[in-house]
Amino acid sequence: MYKPVFRKLPRPQNFLCCSWGSSPPPLMTPTLPMDALWQYQFRLILLGDSTVGKSSLLRRYTEGFFADCMDQTVGVDFYVHFVEVEPGVQVKLQFWDTAGQERFRSVTRSYYRNSAGGLLLFDVANRTSFENIPKWYQEVMEKVKPFDIIFLVVGHKSDLVADRQVTPEEGEKLASSLGARYVETSAKSDSNIALAVRLLTQDIYEAVKKGTMGPSIEWEGVKIRLPAHPGQQEAKVRGGQGWKCPCL
Repeated sequence: MYKPVFRKLPRPQNFLCCSWGSSPPPLMTPTLPMDALWQYQFRLILLGDSTVGKSSLLRRYTEGFFADCMDQTVGVDFYVHFVEVEPGVQVKLQFWDTAGQERFRSVTRSYYRNSAGGLLLFDVANRTSFENIPKWYQEVMEKVKPFDIIFLVVGHKSDLVADRQVTPEEGEKLASSLGARYVETSAKSDSNIALAVRLLTQDIYEAVKKGTMGPSIEWEGVKIRLPAHPGQQEAKVRGGQGWKCPCL
């Protein structure tokens, strides 16, 4: 049996991390002081080729820290973070940081289906990683059906100006073709990291409010703790259709 290793990180907001190098153990929710306060829970997955900077982006966001050299992710790393999407509305974000190497693909694929949002990362100084984004997108879309997932395309390492191989216009065009927004970020200079997470979180929240995405007994991408309206039932069809957010 695989035992997750937890380590608390020095962040003002409550945050937890653990990692698995193989198939995940049974679902478990970390016990944190703020854990009882959230109204929504969204699962987000980070995808992209190896070395595009997924872990450095996530570490900058959760710890406010950047390291030039980081160990490659083995399997999947798991993080929890809390954000407020509007006054009084607390969202618990579960991040799944996946390894980009092919030998871990059988492990990481098991996390695709229960994700509400995906950050598709490429390195602006590595054109191959950019050209592989549609492959990552298609792989996730095949696994997530019949449910929905909202993507944000991220051009990472924007600080590498002299080494850039992908223009912002190309990034925008690719994101548009996938029906996603586009943001350029840098963990090193702490540029647009919080913006990227906020945009994706807000898009998921708006989808939940509209009823196009919602909790389901067959899908764990979104969970909700708000009191249900009389007669309300969990969505059992594609993308949460038929489910109405009780926040409305």
